[in-house]
Amino acid sequence: MVKVVSFAMLHRHVNHQRFTFAAIDDVISRGRWRDWAELRRAVLTDRALLDKVEQVCRPYLSDPYAQRHHFWMRYVEKHRTVA
Repeated sequence: MVKVVSFAMLHRHVNHQRFTFAAIDDVISRGRWRDWAELRRAVLTDRALLDKVEQVCRPYLSDPYAQRHHFWMRYVEKHRTVA
């Protein structure tokens, strides 16, 4: 049985509990606070997601206006030093 992720906003590519690269990008790009909180909880539960978040954010780092991706890249960097 597949359990649907209960995001406040229905994101494309999110039709199960797994955070795919496309789902992570969508949550970062279009998500709201609750969506980000859900991603944060997932990252805290599964540290391997830090690698996925980094891979999603890295191509956006040359764009100074991609502030959401810059934020999440800093989040990854900070949490890697804590781990």
